[in-house]
Amino acid sequence: MTDAVDSPTTPEAPAAPAFDAARRATELAILDALRAVVDPEIGMNVVELALIKQVILGTDETEIKMILTTPFCPYAGSMIAQVKEQAESVVDHPVKVTLLAERWDPRDAGLMW
Repeated sequence: MTDAVDSPTTPEAPAAPAFDAARRATELAILDALRAVVDPEIGMNVVELALIKQVILGTDETEIKMILTTPFCPYAGSMIAQVKEQAESVVDHPVKVTLLAERWDPRDAGLMW
């Protein structure tokens, strides 16, 4: 009886690196650029306010998932446009901004990223 099982050798795909430094640097550069987007009613930027929930960096498109401080924020359109513009200043492809239905909690401000 043998412990090892003979099997044909097949080429394995190289494993993806556990941490991609260049990718993380781009994500951080996007977040840094988003610090220029200030909520005019509160006077703090969208990163400090914890409105940016996720940055999904793609090769052809990047998606930013965010929330607003209030459901009917009068500055929503302007802030979304600014988030898109600032993120596109970092990457060389389109950026899609998705609004989430999650409610903002002011206790989260200053804790994320």
